[in-house]
Amino acid sequence: MSAPTHHTGHSEGFEVPIHGSLGAPVLLGGAPRGLAIVNGTLAAAIGLGLQQWIAGVVVWAVGHSVAVFAARRDPAFGPVLVRHLRQRSYLSC
Repeated sequence: MSAPTHHTGHSEGFEVPIHGSLGAPVLLGGAPRGLAIVNGTLAAAIGLGLQQWIAGVVVWAVGHSVAVFAARRDPAFGPVLVRHLRQRSYLSC
């Protein structure tokens, strides 16, 4: 005798609700977290280390804006870009 199934075809008692945040990308200010941290670190190094405050702010603003724009289009653009750069010669025409 088989277990009763719902209209979805799953066995009763084997379904668990998954919170939406487990599948959502981790963003920091709208940009992927890792890229936002690297961008902020680079901007801080320019602004504090080289004492080029305006250049550091410009690097941060432009880098973060580009990352947010790309993340709106595809939140997983970072790994895709890395894979593209790594396999560029393999897939060239």
